[in-house]
Parts: sequence; structure tokens; C-alpha cells
Amino acid sequence: MSEEIREAVTETTLNPGDVVTGRVTEVDDKKVVVDIGYAFQGIIPIRELSALRIDHPSEVCAVGDEVTTRVVKIDNEDQVVVLSKREAAAQGAWSELQDKFENGDTFEVTVQDVVKGGLVTDVGVRGFIPASLVDRKFVENLEEFKGQSIRVKVVELDAENNKLILSRKAVLDDEYEQGVSQTLHSLPVGSVVTGTVQRLTNFGAFVDVGGVDGLVHISELAWHHVDHPEDVVKPGDTVKVKILKVDPDAGRVSLSVREAMPSPWEQGVQEFTPGSVVTGIVRRIVDFGAFVELKPGLEGLVHISQIAHQHVAQASDVLEEGQEVKVKILSIDPERQRISLSIKDASEERPARREPQQQQQRYQSAPQDDSGTGATIGDLFRDLFKKQ
Repeated sequence: MSEEIREAVTETTLNPGDVVTGRVTEVDDKKVVVDIGYAFQGIIPIRELSALRIDHPSEVCAVGDEVTTRVVKIDNEDQVVVLSKREAAAQGAWSELQDKFENGDTFEVTVQDVVKGGLVTDVGVRGFIPASLVDRKFVENLEEFKGQSIRVKVVELDAENNKLILSRKAVLDDEYEQGVSQTLHSLPVGSVVTGTVQRLTNFGAFVDVGGVDGLVHISELAWHHVDHPEDVVKPGDTVKVKILKVDPDAGRVSLSVREAMPSPWEQGVQEFTPGSVVTGIVRRIVDFGAFVELKPGLEGLVHISQIAHQHVAQASDVLEEGQEVKVKILSIDPERQRISLSIKDASEERPARREPQQQQQRYQSAPQDDSGTGATIGDLFRDLFKKQ
């Protein structure tokens, strides 16, 4: 090194850690050369160009670019100043990222690489977006995001350990919640809208109405009794639903498929008249009788006294659910939505009352018991109850 250069280096105030700006004068396979207005050339090794792995310096810099760097060391022997673009970017990045984290700010980044488990971006420091935080739904092919500009939020930050976790899903969740709130306030209770069945549960179906999933309880899927939601609808079906209740604070909507359809009482009841005999299906058995379905959603009650001509202690002794029976329509009350039915009056055969003379002959012809009464005690009681 010449004495003049040594004196120039000695007099300079440039020190490791200083941040300097210069212009790129050369780019090769291993480094970038920068003019920083100093006696020595500035050299940025490829490893110091980016927080991410790169294959060639030209991916980051081109001749003529102005770059901000941090002095790593001054090499008097080789007469170069080793610079780091990566460290200069990180020095200010952590502070800005901390502010974004605390304020919940949304900002744009460019996806530069796809690695195992997620996406990588350079925001002055290496930012990682786990696959689970890329979207609100599962993403099968992360490669489609490479090179794309996406909006993210900081969800985890640790400058000491050089750890930065970003989330695109958090941004999408916020947008979804805002959309839900707007939609909930635009859904008037009592209106009928069209929706799409999203998923089924054992207690009902969730239907998308304008970007909001509302619940159709199993009891609101049809006018008739439904055992399983899949018996009525399936995911992807388009259905009309009536909005029963909206709770914007809880983000809930209660819907009804059956209320969006004409009631069986509006249409079906005209098909039936008192006095007619029709066929129905026993749907429910209760203590006081049985409910018989005349058509889907239209049921009538057979009181226990109308099940048979003989005394019936329990309806389940005579009937079972799913059984087909003939019933006579006794009365129809559309306002109260009640139909009274009779199974015994629909029967063509009625038990004939036994005449006293026939009973006397039966007793006389009956085998004598040991007491010599002619008829057994059981025979006498059976005839007595039959008369009653």
C-alpha cells in the first residue's frame, strides 16, 4: 500500500458499523462493486446482498443502482471496504416491523421463494409465511404464490433470534369479518333469499347467504320430520331460505328452508274432507294417542280412544312407528292446524254384540268345571267385559 493511500485511510472517519450509500459499478458471479466515495472500492459479497438465498447477485442489483449498505470491515491489505446490504436493510427493518406488529398494520410483500412448509419473503429481514397462514383454506400448491405480491400482517417477531412470522390468512380473516358484518346488516329478518349448502352436521345444515354461513336447524329443513339432514339436502345444493334471526354481534344467522316453502296447510289440507277415509303413516306414538302423517308435513292425531273398538291401554300396544294405517278424518281445524282422525271408524268390520240368548246357550254348552257351574269363571268374566 502506498504512503499516500495509507494516510488517506488513516484520516477517514469511516468505521465498521457505519451506514453508507453508493452506486453499483460492477456485478459479477460472486460480488457487487460499489462506489461509496472512498479511497477503497466497496465490495458486497453475494451472501451479504439479501436476507434470502440467491443464486446470482444480478437478482438483487444492477449496474447504476443506488444501494444503502453497512460497513462490515475495512481491509487495508486488499484495499477494499467490505459492505453488507443485508445488514443495512435489517438495521431499520426490525424497528419498522415492530411498529407494524404493535399497530396491526397490513402491508405488501413479494413472495420470493417457496420452501418446505411455507413461503419466504425479504422485508429487510427474512420473513416466513407458514403454509397454514397462507390462506383461510388449505392450499395444495404453494408454487402459485411465487413472485406474487400479497398483503400480510406480522404475527410473531423476535429480532434477537432473527425470527419473523407473517400471515396472509390474518388479512383475509379481517376482510371476511368486515364482509360478514356488512352482510349481516343487509339481511332483513323475514326475507327469503337464495343460498348454497356448505356443510352438514347432525343438527342441521350451514347455508351460505351472501358470504355468510347461516344455520338451518334440522327442525327447519322440511315441513315433515327429518331424521338426518343428508336425507333432505347435500353440500352444493342451491336452496331458498327464510331469514329467521340475525345477530350481528355474534355473527350468527338462523335460517329456515321449510318457511321458504308453502306450508302443507296452505296446499295439502284442501285435499282432505271430514268423513273421508285415507291412508297414512304412523309417525309418532305418545301417551294420549298417535300422530299419523297424511302427506309430508301434514299430520293428524288419532286419540287413544279412536285407535280400536276395544279398550287400548297404550297406543304402542297396537301401533308402531312407520306402520301404514287407514284413518277416517273426523274434523279439520285450519286455523289451529289440527286434524282429528280415527282408526276404529275407518275399519269396515265392527264387533257384533252377542245377544243374551246366544250367551246363555254358550254357557249351557260350555264344559262343566269341577264345581259343576257349567261354565268356567274365566268364560263368564270374558263375556262380561266383551259386553262392556
